[in-house]
Amino acid sequence: MNRKPYKYWPIEILSGHSKESKLSEEQLIEGCCKNRRKYQRLLYERYCDAMFTIAFRIVKDMDVANDVLQEAFVQVFRDIKQFRRDSTLGAWIKTIVVRNAIKKLKTEESFLPIDQHTNGDIISWPDEMRGEDLEKAILSLPAGYRTIFLLIEVEGYKHKEVAGMLNISEGTSKSQLYHAKKQLQQILKDFTER
Repeated sequence: MNRKPYKYWPIEILSGHSKESKLSEEQLIEGCCKNRRKYQRLLYERYCDAMFTIAFRIVKDMDVANDVLQEAFVQVFRDIKQFRRDSTLGAWIKTIVVRNAIKKLKTEESFLPIDQHTNGDIISWPDEMRGEDLEKAILSLPAGYRTIFLLIEVEGYKHKEVAGMLNISEGTSKSQLYHAKKQLQQILKDFTER
């Protein structure tokens, strides 16, 4: 099933008003732990659109994002018995999706060489920036910049977490983010000058 990315999907997708859509997170987890297909389908339907959007933003290719989504949900259903409930189910699934997307990126592209010495320049954005321009600009970044920008600025991960996920140093993560913002600033400036 090919999904189109949508930049404003909430993390929890409401799926109508049926009794099934009102199942609690705990009920979904228990049903999936028992390998009940109905619960697996409901869990997938609740989270698939938001998770696809996250995957697409990282890999920037619909087919690859669909592959990431499929692999991630296979892992979710396989490992759900190990879900410790330290976070919400959505956050746990998002971590799996992000890691699968990063793994897919690493097999296809590598991160750009990093300049570890960044200065403290303040990066500013154009005042008349539109959401569509920002989305296009983010998607036009090189894979390494885009991934780190999305993980830190959009998804809210810390540099230490991103460094662990990508097997890079925190300094590299910070440098990549700095360069991503600098490049975004230039791209957005070009958009507003058109």
